[in-house]
Amino acid sequence: MVHSPGFLALVDAARARVRELSVTDAAASPRVLVDVREDSEWAAGHPARAVHLGRGVLERDIEARFPDKSAPLALLCGGGYRSLLAADTLQAMGYTDVVSVAGGWKAWVGAGLPVSSNS
Repeated sequence: MVHSPGFLALVDAARARVRELSVTDAAASPRVLVDVREDSEWAAGHPARAVHLGRGVLERDIEARFPDKSAPLALLCGGGYRSLLAADTLQAMGYTDVVSVAGGWKAWVGAGLPVSSNS
């Protein structure tokens, strides 16, 4: 996918503020894995132990789902861009232990890590 320069600039700025984990480190981590992709992406397949909280409702629903702002969260999207932006936003909301999974779902599948499907 070709991304616009403005989008890439936002992602690069977030990358400077957000720690990233590799998919293998995320899979081995006790962190809650939060898939922030769209509902249709989630339904087509997702990491087996992930919970779903789409990017479109993340800011609205995160505090009800994870009221402890020190909860260790690892955010995952399709390729690692949206999860960086989402993690940056959660940090701005006061979450103190949020990381982004580098490479996202594509890297997860590529590494042969456990997946699940709702279909």
